[in-house]
Amino acid sequence: MLFRNRFLLLLALAALLALLSLSLQFFHLIPVSVAKNGVSSKSRKRIMPDPVTEPPGMDPLYEALLYCNIPSVAERSMEGHAPHHFKLVSVHVFIRHGDRYPLYVIPKTKRPEIDCTLVANRKPYHPKLEAFISHMSKGSGASFESPLHSLPLFPNHPLCEMGELTQTGVVQHLQNGQLLRDIYLKKHQLLPSDWSPDQLYLETTGKSRTLQSGLALLYGFLPDFDWKKVYFRHQPSALFCSGSCYCPVRNHYLEKEQRRQYLLRLKNGQLERAYGEMAKVVDIPTKQLRAANPIDSLLCHFCHNLSFPCTGHGCIDMEHFKVIKTHQMEDERERREKKLYLGYALLGAHPILNQTGRMLRAAEGRSEEVFALYSAHDVTLSPVLSALGLAEARFPRFAARLIFELWQDRDEPREHAVRVLYNGVDVTFHTSFCQDHRRRWPKPMCPLDNLVRFVRRDMLVGLGTGSTNYYDACHRQGF
Repeated sequence: MLFRNRFLLLLALAALLALLSLSLQFFHLIPVSVAKNGVSSKSRKRIMPDPVTEPPGMDPLYEALLYCNIPSVAERSMEGHAPHHFKLVSVHVFIRHGDRYPLYVIPKTKRPEIDCTLVANRKPYHPKLEAFISHMSKGSGASFESPLHSLPLFPNHPLCEMGELTQTGVVQHLQNGQLLRDIYLKKHQLLPSDWSPDQLYLETTGKSRTLQSGLALLYGFLPDFDWKKVYFRHQPSALFCSGSCYCPVRNHYLEKEQRRQYLLRLKNGQLERAYGEMAKVVDIPTKQLRAANPIDSLLCHFCHNLSFPCTGHGCIDMEHFKVIKTHQMEDERERREKKLYLGYALLGAHPILNQTGRMLRAAEGRSEEVFALYSAHDVTLSPVLSALGLAEARFPRFAARLIFELWQDRDEPREHAVRVLYNGVDVTFHTSFCQDHRRRWPKPMCPLDNLVRFVRRDMLVGLGTGSTNYYDACHRQGF
């Protein structure tokens, strides 16, 4: 009997200890298992993580949803994270415009019925949308560089025009702006309340969708800003190359990359069958359908939850969409492996990355151009990501953002460092100019000198041609 009582007592004690251990772990009073390098096993993520669990293999619908970037709850982001003894000095923001109407129409089909007027109580909704509409209606006298002054400040067509920004696109960038406001202004006081025009640098291409996206982000960042203090510069090139756009070698790399794309498409029998079936639906030659770039229009249907086009001969369906989207994913994978695109990217991205030279002036203590915004396209951001060495980065979604932060060490004021973030994810130590630096520098960012050296020399050396300046790399003979 005594033995039995002792056994029951020990059993009860063991159960109590187990319950206590679980409770302590639940309230994070006992650390969970940690990997050898000191990182929790749960924190090991892809370079571009997403808040939802990723499917185990390639999933074209999952990737398409990420590309749509449908506005939802506020996302988690790593912008503005630094040790307390670091001071934020300047920020450079590169964005892709928000959701837009298609650039191409599938022949013999009805255009997607999407309303591009802004309606405050219509989904997708943003609490600042009504105030944004009101503020934009007061900006007719804004002083922008020509030809931007002739563009509408917000979308306003009952049936969207080709390539026009949608309400979804406006809301996407209002969200971006509000997120950056909460971090950079409320938390880090990047700009004073009486900020001056010199402290902003704003640049956009000549498309209404990029100007309007820039204005939406700016309004989320600086609500009810003074129109007299805002000046958008016009950038005629999608590569933001200004007076340095003539680059024969870059164009040669692009031709080789386009040839690779063509050969990959020829090898994809499933893709050709899908194009053939779709061509029969709309009763045109397959070649004509392919030239109409149907994925652009189909993505619009998908992102806005509209049925795919139908005719008297049948319907384009989800399987056709999945085949084309899967091919796009295969194309991106092969592009990374073949690296033909990298040569184009290094030369194509050099002029816009050269803009980060403004960080040097900020590091020298100048107070102008503290916040820089470049409103651009997928063909702007894609080469920049490749040039930076972010091979795993997803293709720029609608309203994608790439951010460079400049920080000053308060303990060593002469020391400046940068962080690079893509869609809220810290990718600093995935960049080619800083991926090996983490082992040698204890701080959670990268020395500014690394970025400057990369732009001025190393990214051109990466071409493997011996050129160390942009002009020579673009014009070398015998290529």
